Amino acid sequence: MPFGIVPRMMINEIDGVDWGSMSHAYGPASDVPGWLKGMASADPGVREEAFSGFCNAAHHQGGVYPCTAASLPFLFEMADSPATPDRGSVIGLLLSIGRECLDMDPEAVYFMTDGTESRAHVDALAVIGGRAEAFVRWVADPGLEVRRSAIEGLGLFLDDAARAVEVLRGLLPGDGVVERLLVVRAVATVALRDPAVQGAAAGWLDALAGDTTQPPEVRLAALVHRVRCTPGELGEAVVPAAVGLIREIAPEETGGDDGASCRAGAEAGVAAGSEPSSGVPPQIVAAFEDLERHGRVHAPTTSLLEAFHTVLGDRVLERTALLAEQLSSADPGVRYDAIRMAKDVVGRWRGDHSGLVVLIAGCLLPEDAYTSAAAAEALGALGPVSEPAREALAGYVEAARAEHGPGVWAARERLVRRAHQEAVRSLACLGDLRALPCVLEALDEGTDAWRAVQVAGHLVGAAGDLTPRLSKLLAEVEFADPSQSMSANALVSALRELGDRAAAPALTRAVVAAVREEQWHTVASALKALASFGPGAAFALDVVRPLADAQDVTVRAAATAALWELEGCAADVLPRLIELLDTHEHDEAAAVLGRIGSAGAPALPRLRKMLTAGYEWTRVYAAAALWDIGGDAEAPAVVETLLTAWAENDATSNHVLACLNRMGPAARPALPRVREELTLLRRSGRFRSIPHDEDLLAACRSVTARI
Repeated sequence: MPFGIVPRMMINEIDGVDWGSMSHAYGPASDVPGWLKGMASADPGVREEAFSGFCNAAHHQGGVYPCTAASLPFLFEMADSPATPDRGSVIGLLLSIGRECLDMDPEAVYFMTDGTESRAHVDALAVIGGRAEAFVRWVADPGLEVRRSAIEGLGLFLDDAARAVEVLRGLLPGDGVVERLLVVRAVATVALRDPAVQGAAAGWLDALAGDTTQPPEVRLAALVHRVRCTPGELGEAVVPAAVGLIREIAPEETGGDDGASCRAGAEAGVAAGSEPSSGVPPQIVAAFEDLERHGRVHAPTTSLLEAFHTVLGDRVLERTALLAEQLSSADPGVRYDAIRMAKDVVGRWRGDHSGLVVLIAGCLLPEDAYTSAAAAEALGALGPVSEPAREALAGYVEAARAEHGPGVWAARERLVRRAHQEAVRSLACLGDLRALPCVLEALDEGTDAWRAVQVAGHLVGAAGDLTPRLSKLLAEVEFADPSQSMSANALVSALRELGDRAAAPALTRAVVAAVREEQWHTVASALKALASFGPGAAFALDVVRPLADAQDVTVRAAATAALWELEGCAADVLPRLIELLDTHEHDEAAAVLGRIGSAGAPALPRLRKMLTAGYEWTRVYAAAALWDIGGDAEAPAVVETLLTAWAENDATSNHVLACLNRMGPAARPALPRVREELTLLRRSGRFRSIPHDEDLLAACRSVTARI
């Protein structure tokens, strides 16, 4: 490796550290000196590999190890040297380490991967604090990236808060909007960590927010960070003032090197769109592309608006008003980043979000595929709440087909293709058959067919068209290839959702093939799909029955459930189900026992015992089965168990409400808690997802209506 830029004295000092006695996330830290030297290499490829290696091991997921702390003096030396090629990245690494240390408990002792105790975060923070004067030098550096990286460090680490504020205020007349926004944020950071300067900082921010000679972005930053310093003083005039400033932001004012434009983001998207590597499931490749894309920022004001939304918290109406202005901004970068923020608000908070949904749909512009893709993807994530966007999605899909032809699903232009696919998928998730031609095209032609498979199950009205195609694709799966398991399970899931019994033969063949290759997860999924068809799939019993004795517990539970659904013989499955109650598949067994009903009475003693389990989910499944089998006689214990589990873990709420809804008047003692749920602002339900929360609210309304 070419380490010629690294001073010889520094190399000797690095080599003089006993790195082998320390560890990082993956073992001994003997590779750290090579990474440190590589960071100062003249070769960009070597530098990239060095930063990546260090961050993945010595700063793994933000971790601070003894070797991380030992590296800090060398990182400071590199950042100080004008000969270092990428000083901004070195300072950025210092900031990342420092931020993590500030977030960690200074009194805590952490355990390393080798089991040793460490307080490296305390040592690291001491090193950074002792050298914080360097940030004062760096904020005056001629290098733009050095200055930008140093501004935050000055706000975080200089002990003398009054001096930090003074230095930062002196930087404000700088030319770049981005730098001025960083200065305003850093002043607020100093005020938050030292109450002694809070009054002076707040006064300066107030004056800056009212200074009409400043760009609207800077005034907006001052307004937001003033509120951030004293959130208790958030008045009714703040959001309207912020809305007014957003209206003043013009597209040309966020151009140049002051911010990443949507055009730059689009170009990055094209560059990132490489073809999937051999053997890597396309779903995995797409997931990593999504992570990269979702990390982009397109406007200088994005981080401060995110901070503003954090301060506003549960003031949903005010956040909605703010987002409405963001989504209507003349600046395409502001609009683009607002899509993600709006999705977050709708996803976290209950209420009538139709206005925001319509505004997101307004970002579906044929001339801007990059933004359209983000809007369509967001609408898909909003699930049933995206209903007001139905016509806009359908219009976008049809316009794309009219402009690019019926093969637009597989368009060569990656941005056009992605935007169209996301719009089709979102439309399909609404069950709209106008998405069908594109879905069929994808399944027939094969390009990105997996994306179509994921949403095909929502198009129940087109099961006659979809089932033969999905069955054919399932028959073509190579079960011996583990990389195809995701595709197999997606196909099985889609066929199950469609509910077309014509899929039963293909699913039966899939069970046989997956058993042969010991793909037990797929076996279980296909068995559950077969079970959903009931007696109409009884011809598969010869395949299903032996699997009820399978060694794999998940397969055994799925096969036992299928036996009941296909054959309906309680005497055959009851002993098996009672045995499964003592396994990790107790939820599946309890659910089947509940469906069996009163004939499942032999399981009642075991189910009652499960009500004392330490795990709340076990108690919920048992309580639901108790009601379904024993009825009114079990009601008091069932309601008490369900309410206790709900209080312990609100993720159980969907299961709890489903049972309470079945109980009708017997669930009356739960009515106060059900009514309380309807008054809560924050989304609940399993995974706090929109579909689960909407189902939860519907169940709450049903329970209150029935009781």
